[in-house]
Amino acid sequence: MIPLYSAGDRKRLTSSESLNDSEELAEPYRSPWRRDYGRLIHCPSFRRLQGKTQVFPGYESDFYRNRLTHSLEVAQIAKAIAIRLNATSIHFRLKNRKIEPDIVEFAGLAHDLGHPPFGHNGEEALDECMHDYGGFEGNAQSLRIVSRLEKKTTLFPVEGEIVPFDSNGSDLRCGLDLTFRSLAALLKYDEIIPERFSDRKITGVNKGFYKDDQQLVNKIKANIIHPSFDQEFKTIECSIMDVAYSTYDLEDIFKSGFLTPLELFTLDSSIFTAVADTINERIDKQYKGQEHIEDIQVQMILYDSFLDILFQDAEEDRQDLNDKALPISAKKMLFSTAVQSISKKIARDGYIRVGFTSSLIKSFLDGVEVVPHEKFPQLHKARLNYPTFLCVEVFKNITYHAIIKAPSLQVVQYRGKDIVKAIFKALSEPEGIRLLPDDFQKLCRGTPELIKYRTICDFIAGMTDRYALEFYSRLHGTSNLTLHKPF
Repeated sequence: MIPLYSAGDRKRLTSSESLNDSEELAEPYRSPWRRDYGRLIHCPSFRRLQGKTQVFPGYESDFYRNRLTHSLEVAQIAKAIAIRLNATSIHFRLKNRKIEPDIVEFAGLAHDLGHPPFGHNGEEALDECMHDYGGFEGNAQSLRIVSRLEKKTTLFPVEGEIVPFDSNGSDLRCGLDLTFRSLAALLKYDEIIPERFSDRKITGVNKGFYKDDQQLVNKIKANIIHPSFDQEFKTIECSIMDVAYSTYDLEDIFKSGFLTPLELFTLDSSIFTAVADTINERIDKQYKGQEHIEDIQVQMILYDSFLDILFQDAEEDRQDLNDKALPISAKKMLFSTAVQSISKKIARDGYIRVGFTSSLIKSFLDGVEVVPHEKFPQLHKARLNYPTFLCVEVFKNITYHAIIKAPSLQVVQYRGKDIVKAIFKALSEPEGIRLLPDDFQKLCRGTPELIKYRTICDFIAGMTDRYALEFYSRLHGTSNLTLHKPF
């Protein structure tokens, strides 16, 4: 019987050909996955997540989640799913088939590393700048960060000096030098992003990995499955992370005052249509054979989710009203007022908000199921059962279409898109690389245009929202910030 983990999973880019890496044997008390976890949380890219927006800009309130706190929540939920599956699923009951929670937790912490400043609009801006130079995509960038950009080690130190490229221009960087199994946990989309825009099959940001990382992906597959493996590749740890990523930002939304629970039912019909269309696309990809949903079903899922907390107390008010000698019209008006009051209370009362969020996450955890792979247990797939999937997708897409796409947030996001493009344009000018830090300048000098643009893209993608604004201000003189602040 094939075990869930093998010696190849534990290997790193710097490992010798021997499957027993002496570095691992030196620390028998700490698994290679735990070492990967430690390398991640101590790296600069992980720290920078605290300065990247999740839904609402952090300067608006210290209550709102940022990319770092969001990643911590995803990691906790992902680890809880792994532990639960180990305890309850027939596919993981044997000792050599138990899921390693540390890998799943690592994936949850690292899944957003590649997000650029200003969220999805920053991603679109960089992708447009890189249209004919390999594109840009957040998940591809996450893999690139941990496998190449972070500065832990390189493949072959030259005369005792750690250098990123050898005399032939070959890239020697290894990033955090993680195990292949941890790298695989970040490989969400097993497709190469075309280098040229004209070769793309779909418009907009393409999901996948960069063509420059194809050799790395081949090594990952060869060590985890087999060198000749050429089928769809997504490990069980990656699929768990992908499920845990579907958490809700409703608590922040209610706290912000953008919406109350009752107002979710009064959104423009175009939003419900957009939500249904998005969900139907995902049904086609993940739940073949299931019927499409309609706008009214989106509203019914919302109604069912809020029924208990929204109307339970109001029903008590209804009973009190029925006992009173009042006209029916007055009773209806008072009941409606009571429902609105409770809706606002849910949005404003921290205890109720937390209780609601907790109940959603519990139902979401209870809805995880496993789709086994016939031949390779490494490729078992965790997903939500269909009813839970619909509920999660409704909340996730209501958040996107009603809040993230709202004019008040889009003004900020589109301003961010302009800022990212302006920085890229300045750095791409003939003398623009002089604006880069020394280490990035070295990577750009005397290199092909493709490498130069990718390096500029890497620099901008690593910026926090605040630093991108500051860098833009220093370029264009839009504030009184110092001109002499070091990088």
